[in-house]
Amino acid sequence: MTDRASQSQAFLARSGWQDAARRFLAGDASDRSYDRLSRAGETAVLMDAPPGKGDNPAAFIAIAAHLHSLGLSAPRIMAQDLTTGFLLLEDLGDGIFARLIAANPALEIPLYTAATDVLLHLQRHPAPSGLPYLSAQEWAKAAGFALEWYRFAITGDRIDTAAFEANLTEAMQAHADRPRVMILRDYHAENLLWLPDRTGCARVGLLDFQLAQMGQRGYDLVSLLQDARRDVPAATEAAMIRHFLDVTGESSAEFARSYAVLGAQRALRIIGVFARLCLVSGKSGYLALLPRVWAQLQRNLAQPELAALAAVCTQLLPAPTPANLTLIGAKCGHFR
Repeated sequence: MTDRASQSQAFLARSGWQDAARRFLAGDASDRSYDRLSRAGETAVLMDAPPGKGDNPAAFIAIAAHLHSLGLSAPRIMAQDLTTGFLLLEDLGDGIFARLIAANPALEIPLYTAATDVLLHLQRHPAPSGLPYLSAQEWAKAAGFALEWYRFAITGDRIDTAAFEANLTEAMQAHADRPRVMILRDYHAENLLWLPDRTGCARVGLLDFQLAQMGQRGYDLVSLLQDARRDVPAATEAAMIRHFLDVTGESSAEFARSYAVLGAQRALRIIGVFARLCLVSGKSGYLALLPRVWAQLQRNLAQPELAALAAVCTQLLPAPTPANLTLIGAKCGHFR
């Protein structure tokens, strides 16, 4: 038994779940993993977040408490050991939005409407203190992952990112540098669960929110509707944007510009993150998602206000062609 496995067993023993059946539930892009525990007709979820790997269970607990205070459905914390990085969580079930919609496409509009309503509810309330607050320049720098890792994975060279960051900073300042709200960041159909026995916004179960920060009002909506993992129909995207604007009263033209800038920033960062996950972490499965994110990037860059950024991206970023994806895959895990 590895040290990590023995630590988890000791944590479960202290929590009274040492005799539960245990099976792997999920992993993600980080070093976190989740196991489902079952005993005598009840279940729980073990979160394993190894210390020093960039994930802080204390942040998960703090954000969960805030979400609970707003009547939202984050998993309840049943036991914790912050020193070793283990949490025992309420099991919110298997009603992942993406799976439910795949089985019954008629659920897409009602589920996405419910998810949009959660964002509207969240943004009506003050954020907890102490959340990271990035400047427009810092948001642009984060998108530089596309050059630092994706371009590098294909071309093998490192380049000056100043012009790229300057263009994106200018676009962010002009169209998306508005008063911040709390954003959950990875708000998409595989991090949302349907809880039909609950009411209102509590029917949407929330996962993977520990990196919450202060961000632009449209960011989580972009995350939901420009999903790296599934194709969201254009009609669904348009309907959710209309619903969001009907409630907030924002200008559709102004929001469209902000939405495109945020979509471009997010797509650029994700393209870089996915390349890095392959090169450094050996997670090649993310390469299959790059063409979808690339298409989202191109759609956002087609906005006239992003013409300068589009020109820089065209110059510096090769397309994720099959040949280029093969190049990246050949280097998988070589940069540990």
